[in-house]
Amino acid sequence: MSSQKIETGHQDMVHDAAMDYYGKRLATASSDGTVRVLSIGPNSQLLATLTGHNGPVWRASWAHPKFGTFLASCGYDGKVIVWKEASVGTNQWSQVHVFTDHTSSVNSISWAPHELGLSLACGSSDGFISVSTARQDGTWETVQIDRAHPVGVTSVSWAPAVAPGAFSGNFVHKIASGGFDSSVRIWEMINGVWQSETASISQVHKDWVRDVAWAPGLGLKSTVVSCSQDGTVVVWTKGKEGEAWRGKTVKDFGVPVWRVSWSLTGTMLSISDGEGNVTLWKEGQNGNWEQVTKVEM
Repeated sequence: MSSQKIETGHQDMVHDAAMDYYGKRLATASSDGTVRVLSIGPNSQLLATLTGHNGPVWRASWAHPKFGTFLASCGYDGKVIVWKEASVGTNQWSQVHVFTDHTSSVNSISWAPHELGLSLACGSSDGFISVSTARQDGTWETVQIDRAHPVGVTSVSWAPAVAPGAFSGNFVHKIASGGFDSSVRIWEMINGVWQSETASISQVHKDWVRDVAWAPGLGLKSTVVSCSQDGTVVVWTKGKEGEAWRGKTVKDFGVPVWRVSWSLTGTMLSISDGEGNVTLWKEGQNGNWEQVTKVEM
């Protein structure tokens, strides 16, 4: 699999890169304190440089275009900034929401499925998860999950809006989170209150969880993948409500694993490890995960 090199122009390490919904623009987050928006194509160009963070920016994430062009970023300064483009293609961005309630680094952000509205989950080293939702009048309402991971939250990921096997329209609000406590937890909003589904679904990881990703809901089971500083990647599955989560180790890479993500169909898993390798994996008929290819850098 070939790759395209894009010069970002950042003056320091790049921590995250996220494509927009249409795969035409790339947002990058860097230790130089900026978020950059670039075009994707044979002649990639810098379209905008977004400034507002006071320190390294860890993540950048695009919202669904149903709401317009929104981009969120989070960083070491404890800020979460929601940016909006004036109109598509103008590359004129403004800050429409700055959330500063976290008292420590915000390490991860995740937009909710569009069916649930314009809502952003954020995980912080202060141990809290915050969920900010846009109101119709342009203001934002924020609720917090207190002490989600007492020693710090490293990653958050929204579940699909429709649970496996459920009818369309019966929406659920669920979030998976990983923490410095080496655990993965599942949260569900019930009667307007966020509650822990289980105390912990992960007793497998022996070091902190670097990333979690909830797979698209195209089957009859819920699927979450987690990766850890200990080098392991685990895929967690659950069928009906009330059943226990079951973990299957994809591989012990022997080096820290930084990021995991799913294809749009949920059939392919991308894994990025501490040696700079990006590999793609698929579940075989025997239930074991098999490497399909390695992305050549």
